[in-house]
Amino acid sequence: MSPRPDRPLDAVVIGAGPAGLTLAAELARTGQRVQVVAPHGPQAFPATYGAWLDDLPDWAQASAAHVWTDVRVYTGQQPTPLLRPYALLDNDHLRRTLMDRAGPTGWTRGTVIHAQRDGTLWAVHTREGDVLRAPFVADAAGHSGSLTRPHHPGGAALQTAYGLTAEFDTPPSAPGAMVWMDYRTPHGPGDDPTFLYAMHLGGRRYFVEETSLIARPAPTRAQLSQRLHARLRAQGTPPTRVLHEEWVAFPMNAAAPAPGGPLAFGAAGGLVHPISGFQVADALRTAPLVARAVAQSRSTGADPHDAAWAALWTPERRAAREVHLLGVQALLNLTGEQLAPFFQAFFALPPAAWHAFLDPDTPSGPLARTMLRLFTRLPTRTRLPLARAALAHPAVSARALRSALNASTGSAHPPRSSARQADGMTDNPRPESTDHTAADQTVLDREDLNQTQPVTDGMQGATGSADANGLDPDADLAERVAELRENLRPLTES
Repeated sequence: MSPRPDRPLDAVVIGAGPAGLTLAAELARTGQRVQVVAPHGPQAFPATYGAWLDDLPDWAQASAAHVWTDVRVYTGQQPTPLLRPYALLDNDHLRRTLMDRAGPTGWTRGTVIHAQRDGTLWAVHTREGDVLRAPFVADAAGHSGSLTRPHHPGGAALQTAYGLTAEFDTPPSAPGAMVWMDYRTPHGPGDDPTFLYAMHLGGRRYFVEETSLIARPAPTRAQLSQRLHARLRAQGTPPTRVLHEEWVAFPMNAAAPAPGGPLAFGAAGGLVHPISGFQVADALRTAPLVARAVAQSRSTGADPHDAAWAALWTPERRAAREVHLLGVQALLNLTGEQLAPFFQAFFALPPAAWHAFLDPDTPSGPLARTMLRLFTRLPTRTRLPLARAALAHPAVSARALRSALNASTGSAHPPRSSARQADGMTDNPRPESTDHTAADQTVLDREDLNQTQPVTDGMQGATGSADANGLDPDADLAERVAELRENLRPLTES
């Protein structure tokens, strides 16, 4: 898998996870000569990847190891059916499919340490001494990036999870079902709200995972492991044979990255959904858009990085990320007792509304309308922390409200777009980021966040100052919320 010396490279893709291989494959399918750079050769993806089946491209649905039609959440003792098929990806099948789609793509084993403009090309340097030159470079090296450092407003807020694939004599969750979220009373140390994510894999095999949706600081591996085992013991379903352990830790609150220079893609480029934590399906869907934009730039003479940034991060997608980050702050403000009522109201929304809210392609207007509609349905004690989040960011909240007022009252779920229009972007080499905190940097540098290799250490949780609510401490918040509800009544009752 090495490039022919008589042909120059068209693209270098840094990273060999699902996002990196997907982008490499789509670039190759447009006729471009691609080189993948990773610290290792082709290998299995270590993490467990799930996705809503309808979020996956048609070709990727064949890589589903399991598909459940019985998908449920528990915000109380009775389940709420979600009526939306959910898939667990077969990582080996997905990797082989991506390698087949990529064709004779080159592969360099190495760790990228630097990239710089070299005339009309970019020179990518590895620690091992290799230098690769191409007009287009993409950093898909995972949550900490390689050439880029994602910015997390207020400090990185993490999703952490500890899971087991195991055999059970007594089912730990509903047989034949996928439990997307079980917020019934957790057990074990700590006050952080956590939930059970569980899949029946057939026979006596289940995957069970204790998950903290988002927190700053986050529960540690040890805490989540103790909680999971305490939960299983309390419900009388201890595992009889553990087949595999998994530890997950990654930032959820990346801001939309600034354009310019090499493209950041996948988790390195902020594609992790700030509410669900999903990113693989989004990478599979957006890679063709980026590849076509880069291919078209070759015929028009435009800078390929400008074209790629414009295709991936349209102005509407950037506006939607602002709204989602408001949602992140709202979730961070909720206590464990408030999360169950929140999600009970969330999944009581019309399916099109909550489907769209979890879709990264949904415009900011429908997102904001859904948030307002949800706000009016929540108990008062759950509304107050959400109001604090909105009032702490008045400029963003005002833009979201204007978007909601201008949004169509029809379905919030937009049709899938086969292409996006490219805008002009600057062509400056991406500077070393200086807007993340030192604590943020510490989190990003930890091996816990590297999803391209198994993790053997626990982590101490994300760090970073929890941001203040930004309100006058003497303000009557209940009065402000009442005013807000009255002002929004005509909108939310439509």
